[in-house]
Amino acid sequence: MRLTNSENLDIMTATEIALPKKTISKKAPAQKKKMIARDLSWLSFNARVLQEAADTTVPLRERIRFLGIFSNNLDEFFRVRVATLKRMISFGKSAKMHFEENADKILEKIQDKVIEQQREFDRIWKDIVHELENQHIFLRTEKQLNKEQQRFVLNYFNEQVRTNIIPLMIESIQHFPILRDKSIYLAIVLARQDNSVRQKFALIEIPTTVLPRFIILPAKEGEHDIILLEDLVRFCLPNIFSYFGYDKFSSHIIKVTRDAELDIDNDISDSLIHQIEKGLKDRRKGKPVRFVYDKDIDPLLLEYLMRRQGLSGKDNLIPGARVHNFKDFMDFPDSIFPPHTHRKTFTHPLFMNAPSVMHVIQQQDVMLHFPYHSFDTIIDLLREAAIDPNVSSIKITAYRLARNSKVVNALVNAARNGKSVTVVLELRARFDEAANIDWKSRMEEEGVKVFLGIPDMKVHAKLCVIKKRIGTKTIQCGFISTGNLNEKTARLYGDHCLLTTNRAVIADINRLFAYLEHPRHDIKLLEGCKTLPVSPLNMRDTWLKLVDREIKNHKNKKKAGIIIKMNSLSDPILISKLYDAAKAGVDVKMVIRGICCAYTENKKWKRDITAVSIVDEYLEHARVFIFHHGGQEKVYIASCDWMVRNLDHRVEAAVPITDMAIRKELIDIMQIQLSGNVKARVLDNAQKNEYKREGDKKIRTQIEIYKYLHEKQYQ
Repeated sequence: MRLTNSENLDIMTATEIALPKKTISKKAPAQKKKMIARDLSWLSFNARVLQEAADTTVPLRERIRFLGIFSNNLDEFFRVRVATLKRMISFGKSAKMHFEENADKILEKIQDKVIEQQREFDRIWKDIVHELENQHIFLRTEKQLNKEQQRFVLNYFNEQVRTNIIPLMIESIQHFPILRDKSIYLAIVLARQDNSVRQKFALIEIPTTVLPRFIILPAKEGEHDIILLEDLVRFCLPNIFSYFGYDKFSSHIIKVTRDAELDIDNDISDSLIHQIEKGLKDRRKGKPVRFVYDKDIDPLLLEYLMRRQGLSGKDNLIPGARVHNFKDFMDFPDSIFPPHTHRKTFTHPLFMNAPSVMHVIQQQDVMLHFPYHSFDTIIDLLREAAIDPNVSSIKITAYRLARNSKVVNALVNAARNGKSVTVVLELRARFDEAANIDWKSRMEEEGVKVFLGIPDMKVHAKLCVIKKRIGTKTIQCGFISTGNLNEKTARLYGDHCLLTTNRAVIADINRLFAYLEHPRHDIKLLEGCKTLPVSPLNMRDTWLKLVDREIKNHKNKKKAGIIIKMNSLSDPILISKLYDAAKAGVDVKMVIRGICCAYTENKKWKRDITAVSIVDEYLEHARVFIFHHGGQEKVYIASCDWMVRNLDHRVEAAVPITDMAIRKELIDIMQIQLSGNVKARVLDNAQKNEYKREGDKKIRTQIEIYKYLHEKQYQ
């Protein structure tokens, strides 16, 4: 499970946005409205992940996994956000950024908050280790092995590890080696007990990319003993360095986080874009943005490592405990825990025993709610299209695909069967670039037409259209989704997917593909979209008009209300409009998983904004927008959050829900989420992450949604 994704870590901050001139309100410039600094809001989100690790009602295996998620999230935050701030500082005034505070102060606050969270992380880990021991699960260090385990470790080292490590005698290396991002290193002081020779320093990269981090040791019956790979290497240091004659070793883990590739948005001058792009061609050589080390490391060795890497006290030096790179703990051995009963996904009732997915869609619109509904229906639709002799073409967008993608497999077989298959593949999906380049090659080899999106603009919309011809009649069906076409994440991410033959929706999806396939990407091709709000054309304007309508209705004594759900909220124009709604007294309710730059309380407003964040077993990834509209609710799902990069610098799509039953279903699901009082945290101005505890009955929203949808199978 992963509770964030790199899509949330764009270059823009709520305090540094240069707004497109055509969208700035003359009456109240949006950038002057007060907002929460987005980097601090993101850290507040990651603190909610840490709360799950601290929650003793969460199964122990999942608590360990949440520590891994927290660590992985923080790595990405430093690779992207902190790296960006450091780059902006280095470019100085030429960056032309707009800060509420200067970047130095933001970095200072980040450093303070990260160190505070690290202390809490270490405390939680200690509690978890104690609880593991209560369950007879022991993490053994190199000094805690019995004779049998010592023999096992030496044998494992010789057979599996020895050929995968090469010690670096760093004092004899003229140019200090570039330490790999995502790797951990054992920093070692070599000495003799009798002090007869001068001590030396060495580094060993722990080979976690080729070997498991956790090795299960022989243990007593009823117990489980585990040793970390780095501790196994520690035990074998005398063997590794036997040639040098040392007999005294001190070793501690270190880790470097480096600047990673960034999205570059239009608030930066062209010359600066080129400078940043030049510096990001090779991530491996990116500048260090964080140096994490065992707080008990030898002081002389620490000083040496900092000096050789050109680090100073301003470079996010994070002291920690003995164990680092907790992202690996997402893969902590399952076999040592009792079997965990997961809620099983189930097939949407309309597709149970249905011989044809397309036939069902032709009768009525259907909405799938992942991960409760099985993603297999999407695979079945594409497989059916691949073998249906009447299907002539398939067009689809792809952003993040599963490692062994069944989606790609279906598309490749469709091409083999003579269908015209078009895939708009986004190569710049951060940290998935290499995988997507491989997918491009594989699909093109099989005859799939692959388009690579638009320069300086990511294609983030999740779209598909299938065309079939029966006699003289053309039938088109397709889908539009809030989440990626990825069968793996569909088991963990909460998303919605509308399957439809609605002619107006399909017509606009075709217009989007015409725009994406056009050699010059003529924006005029999108102007014909009458049903789907799309970015970068009219998405923000659509939301502004809908909020304005609610404000107008409230002022005219009509019922009004707004419910929105998204991953992140940082667009200053839309935040300003929500403030206007709250000031007027409109009931605004929000479910925001991650970044929320909007304040929710203000004495000058007639009504405060109600906002919660839900962090639980599944990642809340969907985007849903509900406007009361005088009792005739307007309901949308969308691929985009309310962020500048999504609204102005990406291709995104939203779709209105016209089917009354689906509309009610979405409203019901949102009401369940708003009523949650177990995993919901209140998003107040201070972002204290206090749990919402209203009501006598405990409502854990993901369980209640599962029950709600599961019961529909029998209605």
